[in-house]
Amino acid sequence: MQAVKIILLGAPVPSGPTLLEKHDVASDGSLSTDALAASSASETPEVAADRFAAIDIGSNSVRIVIAQAEAGGYRVLDEERENTRLASSLAETGALSQEAVESSITALKSFVTIARGYAVREVRAIATSAVRDASNGPDFCRRVSEEVGIEVVVISAHQEGRLSFLSVARAFDVSDKPVAVADIGGGSTEIVLATEGIVEAVLTTRLGAVRVAERCGLAGMCDGPRLEAAETFIDQELRRGAKKPPLVPAMLYGAGGTFTAMASMLAAREKSGEEASVRGYRANRADVRHLTADLAKLTLEERGKVAGLNPRRADIIVAGLLVIDRIMRHLKVNVVQVHTGGVRDGLLLTMIEAASAGGRPIAPDEREAAVERFAERCGVDLPHAKQVAWIARRLLAQLAVPLGLNETDTPLISAAAILANVGYLINFDQHHKHSYQLIRNSDLPGFERDELRLVANIARYHRGARPKQKHKPFAALSDEDQDRVAKLAAILRVALALDRTHQQQVQDLRVGVTENRVEITVRTSGDAEMDLWAARRKVDLFERVSGRRVYFAAVGE
Repeated sequence: MQAVKIILLGAPVPSGPTLLEKHDVASDGSLSTDALAASSASETPEVAADRFAAIDIGSNSVRIVIAQAEAGGYRVLDEERENTRLASSLAETGALSQEAVESSITALKSFVTIARGYAVREVRAIATSAVRDASNGPDFCRRVSEEVGIEVVVISAHQEGRLSFLSVARAFDVSDKPVAVADIGGGSTEIVLATEGIVEAVLTTRLGAVRVAERCGLAGMCDGPRLEAAETFIDQELRRGAKKPPLVPAMLYGAGGTFTAMASMLAAREKSGEEASVRGYRANRADVRHLTADLAKLTLEERGKVAGLNPRRADIIVAGLLVIDRIMRHLKVNVVQVHTGGVRDGLLLTMIEAASAGGRPIAPDEREAAVERFAERCGVDLPHAKQVAWIARRLLAQLAVPLGLNETDTPLISAAAILANVGYLINFDQHHKHSYQLIRNSDLPGFERDELRLVANIARYHRGARPKQKHKPFAALSDEDQDRVAKLAAILRVALALDRTHQQQVQDLRVGVTENRVEITVRTSGDAEMDLWAARRKVDLFERVSGRRVYFAAVGE
């Protein structure tokens, strides 16, 4: 029998589910997290270098997909799933049931055997809401490690959404319009909002189909008052987790078993029972509401006989459809298109990309190039942005000591300068806040999660209000990082102003610092009076954080 190289995703779980604390999906497709560092259990020459297996341990089912890497993506060789209902007792007991745990471990053993038969290069396993929320999630992870031989990485809800979006972006063209991607699992629902293929926000809710069915009593026949109560509950959860969406999507893409079941039932009605494909199926909100109403009138037994619906999903389908309907209402979108992939497909893409990179670290020049590519995709005036970044670096080099900063801050302010105006992609008003969201969700290669958080905050404060404790993203930073953000944002404001005309007239600058003054002398290639005028108007934050008055002077070439 051929041996399989089992990739261990992170260290054994010590006291709680292993959460990926660094960004999940980088813009180059890799999982930029130390928790996904691989180590091999065994390997033989027979192992296929271009075959990979991804396992998704969900709240409702456990799935594996085995694929062969090809130019531009991959080809699926095999898929398998087992309904284990890990989340079935979670709402009542707060723990995974023994029966569900045993069923899942049995399924995972079978999956690894299947992967071994394909001689895959890597097996990676991720777990989502059920294991993440369960009190005995760590015990489950330990048992999988000991009995199956693979390490389970428990990913965050945010990372679930990003992996789903990566999968959708491979299957559909999402580059020309604002879109939303909803991934409805058993225990949670993630909603990703993106513009022109660039993620602006990942919204997470506790609205999984299993969780809602149990919470609202939707397993069997449901009368009007019960459905209305469930709608109210879902709406409240959406307002809590998704709040006000930053954009109105032109299309909603749906991933997960609820969406494919919906499409299968609607397609079966249209085809009079003939087998129909659900890949890319489109439905409007009226279709969803009519289907929900029809299924709610049926008993569980009757529902299990509906064409296109797997009987094992009969007790949670009404809950799942209600979640779809309320998401469409919340996002003000009338059409949903079904995606048959999901988290595991996004994971496969990251595995293949990481393997092709060979684990090579991102060089500084590659990181800068990635920042510039992202800025260009967002429509940024790149010559202006690069000029601002250069000015910011020159200012920082001469102000670092008096301001208590250091050279490690250089790539942060440089990236923030390049990306400060990416928020224009969404709209001009409040664009600095949109810049924060786009950067925060960008997963730029070469940046750690904490570094991206700092870059996003620096860019957010390039204009508008000064940093305040009432701003939640800023308040979440440590005191030290709050101080860094305020000082770097103050420098960035001056740098932006010194190219207010977008004509790159500043050729060099010199900074003189005394106890109570900062004198900035700029050498220009022409009349830079407008740039100097703008700079003098943008020193308020700098004067506040430095405790010094700022003065400007200009000299010609």
